[in-house]
Amino acid sequence: MTSVVTQAFFQHALLAGTFIALACGLVGYFLVLRAQIFTGDALSHVAFTGAMAALAGGYDLRLGLFAATIGVGLLIGGLGRHGRADDVVIGSVFAWILGLGAFFLTVHTTSRSGARGGAGTSVLFGSIFGLHGNQTAVAVAIAGAVCLTVLLIARPLLFATLDEAVAAARGVPVRLLGFAFLALAGACAGEATQAVGSLLLLGLLAAPAGAAIRLTDRPFRALALSAALAVADMWGGLLLSAAAPKLPPSFAIMAVATAVYAATFLVRPARTAGPATARTGREHGG
Repeated sequence: MTSVVTQAFFQHALLAGTFIALACGLVGYFLVLRAQIFTGDALSHVAFTGAMAALAGGYDLRLGLFAATIGVGLLIGGLGRHGRADDVVIGSVFAWILGLGAFFLTVHTTSRSGARGGAGTSVLFGSIFGLHGNQTAVAVAIAGAVCLTVLLIARPLLFATLDEAVAAARGVPVRLLGFAFLALAGACAGEATQAVGSLLLLGLLAAPAGAAIRLTDRPFRALALSAALAVADMWGGLLLSAAAPKLPPSFAIMAVATAVYAATFLVRPARTAGPATARTGREHGG
């Protein structure tokens, strides 16, 4: 394993993966706290279709990834509480979106000479070991910007999450914060897709955050813990994949994340945010 760890591809994966995991941990915490895991599920579906649409049109797949994930994130924010679609409608729309992605994949592979037949697999399951220097730099820059922005809006966003009515009454731009956060979630999803793939994206957003919330009910401590656990999951998965080359890195990362989350059930029972947590949010927000 030592020889693998010293290779350039592993160094790129470790650097990009660290920043991507940090972003997922920070964004994922608020997704779980705001009960918006559905948004993460939606983004995982559209990431594949957006990437395939870009490739079918002859563009960089990242353009489609970010356009689709950020666009859908903002669309969900625009619908807000007015979206009343039932489970059948939601399931049908998601199936149609994935089918559209398969259509774009077929167009890409059949109409363009030299098209990468493995592009669809890379988007679905990730290709973090395939990142070169420029891609790593872009991943670090985007994920770093997401992290910085989340930290800048964390206090008012937490206040708006725990008590929206009071936050609005005190002048917090609740709706604007909601849009900004969902745009950040879209950007994070688009970048994380390159690491773990669109199929496993939701796990990297939800598992570390879920574990952190089970371990502490102090909001900012949980936010930091979620980011730390996400990075630990990323490092553990990459090292596990390096030690056992037959394990795909995306699977190894999610296996570690799932194991860590499962271990929290042995530490202490799950708790719900009670009055003390709400008071803490008000103190930090107001």
